[in-house]
Amino acid sequence: MEWANPLKNLVQKLLAPAFWLGVWQFCAFLVDRSVQGKGNELLLPYPATVWSALLEQAEQALFWQSILATLLRVVLGLVLGAALGAILSALTCLSSWCDRLLSPAIRVIRAAPVASFILLVILWTGRSNVPTVIAAMMVLPVVWDNLSQGIRATDPKLLELGRAYRFSRKKILTLIYLPSLRPYILSALTTGAGLAWKSGVAAEVLCLPRPALGTQIYNTKYLLEIPELFAWTAVTVALSLVLEALLRRAMARWRKGWGT
Repeated sequence: MEWANPLKNLVQKLLAPAFWLGVWQFCAFLVDRSVQGKGNELLLPYPATVWSALLEQAEQALFWQSILATLLRVVLGLVLGAALGAILSALTCLSSWCDRLLSPAIRVIRAAPVASFILLVILWTGRSNVPTVIAAMMVLPVVWDNLSQGIRATDPKLLELGRAYRFSRKKILTLIYLPSLRPYILSALTTGAGLAWKSGVAAEVLCLPRPALGTQIYNTKYLLEIPELFAWTAVTVALSLVLEALLRRAMARWRKGWGT
């Protein structure tokens, strides 16, 4: 039947979330039994309680303002980090001197703890700018590393063929480098998006800009509003997954645009 396959796909997609919701419900029930219904919401609230808290938050303007503000900060950081990473990867691949000069600094950025950078950036800039700067710094090494590998892995025979046919630099970039770099770009952006989101929200938790998801998470933890804490965390995770899915879809459409 025509409806059988879509129904089967839907069941398969819902099976894992339903399983983990069941695990959550069961664990919350065990906690509730262990404390005899006294204060279990401070330890592990039921999914229904978290859902109610989420609906209550969604009725407030601050909820949507926080989501939009965090999205803008993280996306801006992702774009800046990806652009800088792409430029630096081209420089370090084209020039051995640039590679010797810049590579150690990029590796230091990748290895240093995020919290250290957050505390330092707070001293150098306004707290509303900290999440964007931190997100960019976390994305930059990922993009640089992936694109550097992709550039070095480009088939030299194709480059030689392009030079033999006197391709312009633009044609070499669009017809040879970009198709070769496609999997590296996808990997860099999807990994970078996750890092940008987590580091950006972590920066908000420490620097408390307003409005922001990280600020709301901190406030619920400080006031021991555990169902609200779970709700804000669920929103953060969901937005991260949505951002990653949108990037994958954009890359898929871009792939068709390259005609390969």
